Amino acid sequence: MKLISLVPALAPGTTDPARWKVTGRRVLRSEWSKFWSLRSSWITLAASVAVLLVFGVIAAAMYRPPAAGSADGVPADAVALALTGTSMSGLIVGVLGVLLSAGEYGTGMVRSTYAAVPRRWLVLASKSAVLGSLVLVLSTLGALLSFGLGKAGLHGERIALALGDDGVLRSLFGAGIYLALFAVLGVALGSLIRSTSGSIAALVGVVMLLPGLAAVLPGDVQDSLEPYFPGNAGAAIHVLHRASDSLSPGAGFVVFAGWVALALAAAVVRLKRTDI
Repeated sequence: MKLISLVPALAPGTTDPARWKVTGRRVLRSEWSKFWSLRSSWITLAASVAVLLVFGVIAAAMYRPPAAGSADGVPADAVALALTGTSMSGLIVGVLGVLLSAGEYGTGMVRSTYAAVPRRWLVLASKSAVLGSLVLVLSTLGALLSFGLGKAGLHGERIALALGDDGVLRSLFGAGIYLALFAVLGVALGSLIRSTSGSIAALVGVVMLLPGLAAVLPGDVQDSLEPYFPGNAGAAIHVLHRASDSLSPGAGFVVFAGWVALALAAAVVRLKRTDI
């Protein structure tokens, strides 16, 4: 007697375990798709580049040499003018990083994400890689373009510089690196705190408000610790002329990257030890 199967035949290759295996490459591709599927993501990213570009061009166009004895607070070189919008742009990409990670906890989508990807650290690493690489490329291009367009407004000024002058390219690329790390810090804090408002508050507090709070410390202690605060160390990455009390660009990168790595490590620990 011939039996008729009630189970439809599977398509060739669907029984292959490798076909459905969760790999880092597939998680990365998934996070890439999720990023571009949200209009707010790429609009916010474009806004960060626009702020960097517009602020730099306006600062160069409005520049006037300071009067004798009143140079305090006036940018000392064309690179500083071109990167006038770096702090504001950093805040934007940092908030974008928070939204990219903490936003999924607010909507509940994170449950589906972790159900599909049991190794949760892969999700965090993929989000960081996607946003960090995009910010690195676009912010570096924005810094280069800001410097190039600003040269017209500084024609004939003493602080004018050329792209080939010593340290100029290093500073402009440093701005892209700083902003990329800032974005990854936002992703890490969002995954660690899991609250959009709380993560943004922590981001602003740690990077921008901590140096001000250090004023309550004794003078010697404050002078010793201040260069190693995240915001100050990050800013040292893209300065052209190093101040006497600040870190070198290389040391600033190491310290700021260390802060970011610490936040990522804390987020990974929480992902492994706590439930959703």
